Amino acid sequence: MARIARKTKRYPSDLTDEEWERMAPLMPAPGRRGRPREIEFREVINAVRYLVRSGCGWRMLPVHFGHWRTVYGWFRELARRFLFQTIHDVELMLDRERCGREASPTASVIDSQSVKAPHAATRGFDAGKKVVGRKRHIAVDADGRLLMVNLTPADISDSVGAQAVLDAIRKRWPWVKHLFADAAYDRLKLMDKAAYLDFIVQIIRRREGSRGFEVLPRRWVVERTFGWMTRWRRLVRDYERRVKGHDPRCNGRKHHPKKRPSMISKRVLRTCEKYSGGRTIPFSSGQCSRCSARV
Repeated sequence: MARIARKTKRYPSDLTDEEWERMAPLMPAPGRRGRPREIEFREVINAVRYLVRSGCGWRMLPVHFGHWRTVYGWFRELARRFLFQTIHDVELMLDRERCGREASPTASVIDSQSVKAPHAATRGFDAGKKVVGRKRHIAVDADGRLLMVNLTPADISDSVGAQAVLDAIRKRWPWVKHLFADAAYDRLKLMDKAAYLDFIVQIIRRREGSRGFEVLPRRWVVERTFGWMTRWRRLVRDYERRVKGHDPRCNGRKHHPKKRPSMISKRVLRTCEKYSGGRTIPFSSGQCSRCSARV
């Protein structure tokens, strides 16, 4: 009966057997001392995906996943071990190769999004969007895959928040050379820093006299990524009090590079190993064997 229940998806957000087979080797090994581990990591991942997809609170998790404190504790531990970031970065490079691109991106689009954060310890007021909360500064590749996130109070300007994104991109994706942005990023300090980090920034402006919504080249890609993120109800608003509690759901920022489970979709979770000529190429060493990119 237990084997049948394991193959049955109780919720749409649960992992499939194929997805779990790819993720299982990445999980921490049991300790040699202390009390034997009772919770299954598969249930922890299922619980986090259910939380982000449904938008419920930690205390409202169904009892099938175990006690919410246990789930939250292991969520923090796995995020501290950079598990979510590892899965995301490796699958991003593999997905780019499947689409006929190089594993590491060379161009990126940056933008920001303000979201309400009613319980945040630190928040600000975005006068342009009339939002009290936090702001997500993100960078995506040419197809909209998430590369980097920086979380700040909403009163931080786009150009200031993007400076931390540039630093993180240069360290994590060193082959990125070209950046596309809107007119809010056309600021002297940001341009000077971009030139210092060897970036080429191209500002995509609206046509003179245009009104209302307008699809702009390159910029629509990052707007689509924001649309993907808001499909996960937990990301419509920021309910976390601390920034570190929100960060793993939106990938990593400069000082806390973690991956949020909401972007670990079926495509992300299905492939965590790369096969080449029947030989498994591990990525646990932290470096891509093909392009030498840090993952």
